[in-house]
Amino acid sequence: MARADRPALMPAAVGGPPSTESVGRAVEAVWRIESARIVGALARYTGDFELAEDVAQEAVAQALVTWSRDGVPANPVGWLLTTARRRAIDGFRRRSTLDERYALLAGQLAEGEASSGSAPPRDRSDDLLWDPDRVDDDALALMFVACHPVLSPEARVALTLRVVGGLTSEEIARAVLVPVSTVQARITRAKKTIGAAGVPFALPPAEERRGRLGGVLSVLYVIFTEGSTATTGDSLLRPDLAYEAIRLARMLAALLPAEPEVHGLLALFELTAARFPARTGPDGEAVLLADQDRHRWDRSAIRRGLAAIGRAAALGRGLGPYGLQAAIAACHASAPSVPQTDWERIALLYEALGRVAPSPVVELNRAVAVAMVNGPQQALAIVDELVATDRLTGSYLLPSVRGELLGQLGRTTQARSELELAARLCRNVRERAVLLRKAAALA
Repeated sequence: MARADRPALMPAAVGGPPSTESVGRAVEAVWRIESARIVGALARYTGDFELAEDVAQEAVAQALVTWSRDGVPANPVGWLLTTARRRAIDGFRRRSTLDERYALLAGQLAEGEASSGSAPPRDRSDDLLWDPDRVDDDALALMFVACHPVLSPEARVALTLRVVGGLTSEEIARAVLVPVSTVQARITRAKKTIGAAGVPFALPPAEERRGRLGGVLSVLYVIFTEGSTATTGDSLLRPDLAYEAIRLARMLAALLPAEPEVHGLLALFELTAARFPARTGPDGEAVLLADQDRHRWDRSAIRRGLAAIGRAAALGRGLGPYGLQAAIAACHASAPSVPQTDWERIALLYEALGRVAPSPVVELNRAVAVAMVNGPQQALAIVDELVATDRLTGSYLLPSVRGELLGQLGRTTQARSELELAARLCRNVRERAVLLRKAAALA
């Protein structure tokens, strides 16, 4: 499938090899955008999930060396796939498994290289490994394999974020709030479990998909959330992750059109991403919802999101957690301004969401909506209950909202203290700057 919105990485210009820094950026860009397809294609090709991920990583490491010397190839994905395939064949040789699979792999490699002398990896977009009719199925199969029931829920999230989302162990650790060593152990154990259980690399039969669907949706949600508000770094948004989650959600909706929560998740993504153009200023600074130029919101994305939530509702099974969140996003997308937003409906939707999928973050968001409807005092009682039950320890979100409410009540000293605490806990440079500006304004 052609992807016009994907950046083209051109070969090095005549006059010398590219810098190590530029090659590093090129390799990172290719991996971030195409890792799911690369690993998926390799898994289909080798029939070994763990091997596919390992040889893909080896190919990336080799690219850092070779591209610095020879320049970035015109088809970097094809280069990585061919290099990884060679590594897989070498692995089969080392194990002395000259069986039918090795014979097939080696035969395909020899046939493709016979006419060219075969020294450098071939630069062909129609490579057997990169079949345009299979790449999307490969990525979806990868999601379902990574969410197989033989894995624990925690392992499914970590593995899918790693091989489908392309996140590093550090990024996953921040997303799921566990140590990096724990994430690395989960990923290693998950790959070994899949291999030991003989999980086939293929889309599961239709009757099995629903059982694994919740895990797939939750992983896509985490990927998109990291893309829509980065947990760390100096950029508020990571659109590469967000748009990859949208792409995968669209594919999932096409594959499972009778599942309302798939459409609900897609609607949530589209409606949230519609605000991306207005969420940052010229220098990358965060722009709050009340200050956003709504004319810059992506109306096409809003229409797609509203259509998706309409499809979810039309299935007649009610809205689930993702559909309810999409309905909240639709209230924002349809409002001409913050004061003219239907906050009463948003508060009711958060109340319903709290019953279907209770969490302290849902309660915190409900408090914001309640403040808009009934004032800060009632909302502060909800927040103070979260403080009393110690349900969001270590999160900057709780003191951030509490500081806002205290400020509205005129308790400026306490409000400033809460906002400063939130800034210390926040690991994103852009969000931290917003919190510090709010605290300074109270001074």
